Amino acid sequence: MSKGRVLIVEDNMDTYELVHFILEKNGYETFLAMNGRDGVNATQKQKPDLIIMDLSMPEMDGWTATALIKRNKKTSAIPLIALTAHALPGDRQRAFDAGCNEYITKPMDLDELVEAVDYWMVRQ
Repeated sequence: MSKGRVLIVEDNMDTYELVHFILEKNGYETFLAMNGRDGVNATQKQKPDLIIMDLSMPEMDGWTATALIKRNKKTSAIPLIALTAHALPGDRQRAFDAGCNEYITKPMDLDELVEAVDYWMVRQ
C-alpha cells in the first residue's frame, strides 16, 4: 500500500530517477512532469498528495509553477518541496515567497529528502 502520491516536477531524468527510486523504496508512488507548465496541469488533473519542484525548467520555471499551484483554491493546500541547485542568497526566500513549504538544495541528501516528504505528508 502506498504512503502517498508524489508529483516530481523535474526536467533532468537522472535526478527524477534517483528521487523516484528513493521515494518508491520508502513506500511512495511517484509520477513525473518535465516542466513547470506540465507540473501545474498534472497537479490539477492528478491531485498529488505532495509535489517536489525543480525551480529551473524550460517552458515555465518552478517559481512560477509554484505560485500558480498555490493561488488555486483546489491545489493550494498540497505541500510543495523545492529541490533545486539554486543556492544563492535570496533563492531560498524567493522559493518560500512563491509558496514552497520546504527548500532542499542539490546535490541532495537523500535522507533529508525522505524526512521532508514524510514530514509534509502527515501535515496535510
